[in-house]
Amino acid sequence: MNKKLPEFVKEDIWLEPFADTVISRINAAEAKEKEITAGGWLFDFANGYLYFGLHKTENSWIIREWLPNATHIYLTGTFNNWQEEKEYAFHPLTNGVWELELDSHYLHHGDLYAISVHWAVNYGKRIPAWAIRAVQDPYTHIFNAQVWLPDKPYEWKNRDFARPAEPPLIYEAHIGMAGEEERVHTYSEFRKNMLARIKNNSYNTIQLMAIPEHPYYGSFGYHVSGFFAASSRFGTPDELKQLIDEAHGMGLAVIMDIVLSHAVKNEIEGLGKYDGTQFQFFHEGKKGEHPAWDSYCFNYGKNEVLHFLLSNIKFWLEEYKFDGFRFDGVTSMLYFDHALEKNFTCYNDYFDSNVDNEAITFFRLANKLIKQVNPNALSIAEDMSGMPGLAVPVEKGGLGFDYRMAMGIPDFWIKIIKEKTDNQWDVGDIFYQLTAKRMDEKVVSYVESHDQALVGDKTIIFRLIDKEMYFSMCKNQPNLTVDRGIALHKMIRLATISTAGGAYLNFMGNEFGHPEWIDFPREGNGWSYKHCRRIWSISENPELKFHWLYDFDKEMIRFMSEHKLLSIPEVNLVFENKPDKVFAYHRGPFLFVLNFNPTQSFTDYGIPLGTGKYKIVMNTDSKRFGGNDLVNEDITYYTLPIDGINSQHFLKLYLPARTALVLKRIDFQKIK
Repeated sequence: MNKKLPEFVKEDIWLEPFADTVISRINAAEAKEKEITAGGWLFDFANGYLYFGLHKTENSWIIREWLPNATHIYLTGTFNNWQEEKEYAFHPLTNGVWELELDSHYLHHGDLYAISVHWAVNYGKRIPAWAIRAVQDPYTHIFNAQVWLPDKPYEWKNRDFARPAEPPLIYEAHIGMAGEEERVHTYSEFRKNMLARIKNNSYNTIQLMAIPEHPYYGSFGYHVSGFFAASSRFGTPDELKQLIDEAHGMGLAVIMDIVLSHAVKNEIEGLGKYDGTQFQFFHEGKKGEHPAWDSYCFNYGKNEVLHFLLSNIKFWLEEYKFDGFRFDGVTSMLYFDHALEKNFTCYNDYFDSNVDNEAITFFRLANKLIKQVNPNALSIAEDMSGMPGLAVPVEKGGLGFDYRMAMGIPDFWIKIIKEKTDNQWDVGDIFYQLTAKRMDEKVVSYVESHDQALVGDKTIIFRLIDKEMYFSMCKNQPNLTVDRGIALHKMIRLATISTAGGAYLNFMGNEFGHPEWIDFPREGNGWSYKHCRRIWSISENPELKFHWLYDFDKEMIRFMSEHKLLSIPEVNLVFENKPDKVFAYHRGPFLFVLNFNPTQSFTDYGIPLGTGKYKIVMNTDSKRFGGNDLVNEDITYYTLPIDGINSQHFLKLYLPARTALVLKRIDFQKIK
């Protein structure tokens, strides 16, 4: 084979027919990088936030914005009673850039400001695109930018933190709904109340949602307006920095849900028609509008847009010291039809004319930049299409993501819970679905994220227990439906994390089967926060069954972390019996045995293995996790030959219905 082929193509013979397309994408990305950097470094190209926006110099304030269609621009704010005045008029530089310089006494920390942009036929108020802080008036709900230059800038205590080189165990969280009270919670409350909880539960990575400013709280942060402004509804920039700093002090990495796939259409506080035109940042016409999200789609072929978005990536890494990103909407970006209602059935779907090669270029540049800024940073793609090469390093010809979200796994669990009786569950299919991935790419496996918890959908626990959750979660209320739900909730999570393809994710509260869906305050619910919070107290109440799930998740994550099992790529199937609904697999020195049979327990059930002895290290049937304690965890289990010492050996186990066991192989001296 041609040695010039990208490495990941060489490793997959099915990619050979598409080698020319892959190479052309690589060449296009390299040509674009050379064009925008003039042969230099992306690290330097992505410094836009140091030039644009509002900055304090030694003797003055200076603000610059890119508004190529503007004819006049004025700075307005609380300092000039929001009036257009000559001394606050910008003057044009080159290439659509405008600048205003003011003496230092004109602006002060806390002042509110905006720009008044005129173009040929109209004018409008705009929040500067590069503003690092925007605040919303609680009464009028109008957004304005805010001068942010406190007397004492935040001083980092853990400046040299480096993300530990271990598989990510990700705790997905939303600042505003992280507390029990019916209101928006803050960065400071999250720091005080959540960091220790996450650390004690053995997760090593926090994924924060909804950080960039967004006008509508209920958008979950996915309709971004201020790309460089940390949402002020949760607190100040310094409070977010302190949160991240203290997380680093605990050894926790913090990554951000970054939304560069689209932007809110809002024109005052967002980028919608920022200079009077849609095509400044976005494609013109219908190509520039997302048909499902009511938002604008970026034009990744435009150098100024690349400058804005790449600078945004570097800004969050440098200014707030985030440890990486989970890129939202990657599938939508990759395909011109946004992959809406599309099934990817063959390799042709990844290499045809429906693929947006400008988005491919952007991802290669973005991921290359991330590693230049912080070699330890994480980059995760939210992609359901499974494009080959997505989570392959740029150096090997891929798009450069470290991981891809395994979005098919939660869909699979929902499908079998919804559509099949317990007697129809196919353990062979379960193992296949949990382990099906490209061997050269890592994935983040998960049972459910925030998506499955939103109103209109159902969490796994609610699908399993339904209305009984409201009446039978006290320990003195026996209920077979609840017993089934608790048993399967534990098994489903253990099966998913123990087969995970490199990383694992959980959305906050789902670990203990949070009883409420997520419904942000809106007109339809009377602007209520009742379902936009997390009720942590029930997870710790010894009278309720929720704490069994909470304790199990804590033990499960601790076990996976302590033994670094996700760093072992091989998950080897040992045995499956579809009629019995029993299967077993090895990962490292551990044997996982799962009995999904809803009614039948098995005595002396034989698992074919080589000679060895095993000890049980985790048992979903343990009483402390809400089980029946039917398995003796204290004895040592030896494999036994079926007929003579040299014949096939079997590990004989008692397997209660709906139970999973984890056994560790320990030193074994062969009988002579």
